[in-house]
Amino acid sequence: MSVLVEFAMFPTDKGESVSNYVSRVIKVIDESGVEYKLTPMGTVFETDTMDEALEVLKKSYKVLEPDCNRVYSTVKFDIRKNRSSRMRQKIASIESKLGREVRK
Repeated sequence: MSVLVEFAMFPTDKGESVSNYVSRVIKVIDESGVEYKLTPMGTVFETDTMDEALEVLKKSYKVLEPDCNRVYSTVKFDIRKNRSSRMRQKIASIESKLGREVRK
């Protein structure tokens, strides 16, 4: 199974710049060992199970919880059985249809 997750999570009570807090969340994802891609508006990661995906999200919140009174988050899931490595495959499919060289 492949669980693709696109999410953003950050405090809303820490002023305009929250990169110090977002970097905590990214560190959690990085240390989890799942494949991920940081984007300007959020992060995409892929796990093999829903439980793994939810655990990454839970740990992400836990690093913000101690000193953040209000945390905003958006989460999208794309869950597909009998597939894996879809982060790369989905991009490669579009790139090939555009006639572009597939990036590795």
